[in-house]
Parts: sequence; C-alpha cells; structure tokens
Amino acid sequence: MAEIDKEGVVALLNRILESELAGVVRYTHYSFLVFGFGRIPIRSWLREQANESLLHAQLAGEWITTLGAYPSLAIGPLLDSHTFDISSILRESLQAENLALELYRELLTLVEGRSVALEEFARQMINVEEMHAGEVDKMLRRPGEVTTSVQRQSP
Repeated sequence: MAEIDKEGVVALLNRILESELAGVVRYTHYSFLVFGFGRIPIRSWLREQANESLLHAQLAGEWITTLGAYPSLAIGPLLDSHTFDISSILRESLQAENLALELYRELLTLVEGRSVALEEFARQMINVEEMHAGEVDKMLRRPGEVTTSVQRQSP
C-alpha cells in the first residue's frame, strides 16, 4: 500500500475541522432564530446538527493528532444571511453540507488505496453528509413535492 501524503492529508483534515467547528457555531446560532409554531422541533433539530458537527470536528482533530500533527484553532467561514426565514436558514445549511461533502470526497481521493482506516473514515463521513443533505433538501420541499432542489434548478 502506498504512503499517504501526510502533509496534504493533515492540511485537509484541518480544513474539515475548521468547517465542522463553523457548523457548531452556525447551527447553534440558527437555533436562536427560529420562531413560530414549529420552533421547538426545528430548534431541537438545529441543536442536534450542532452536536453532530462537534462530533465530526472531534473525529477530524483526533485524526490530525494520530498523524502526529497539531489541530487548527481556526474556524471556517460562517454563512449568514441575517434572516429569520427557515427556508433561508435551510438553504445556507444545504450549502454548508455540500461544502463538507466536497472536503470529505477530497479526503477520500487523497487516502484511497493508501490508508484503510482513513478511507473508511472518509466514506462514513460522506455517507452521513449525503444523508443529511438529503434531509435538508426534503425539508425545503413543499408538502407533496417530490422534485429535489437540484432538479428544480436544472433547465
């Protein structure tokens, strides 16, 4: 099995760590902005997502130290349209999930055939992020609407 590009993998894991930490802040912040009849379940869901982002950040940080490197203390970009509209919050969430998917797919490309454990980690995270993006997409649909947001945007 070929050696991994440790420097490249650590740099990418640090970007993942920063992105996931931004997710903790973003989802927690969003949970404060929910009002109306659906507040309790939506607020709870957003806080669950914040907890999941924290877990993902912890996993990335553990991998960084496993590889003998120092985890970043930075935080990734925070998307915020400064709105209380749940649809806007969910669209921003979907955008962030797609960014996370790109990072985990890039990690898979870097480690595929080089580290079974890191490859498995990347695949598990891709699975989780794809499922989460799918749930967010379903939340953005009107009741009874089957078409995904990607299908609606296509010509």
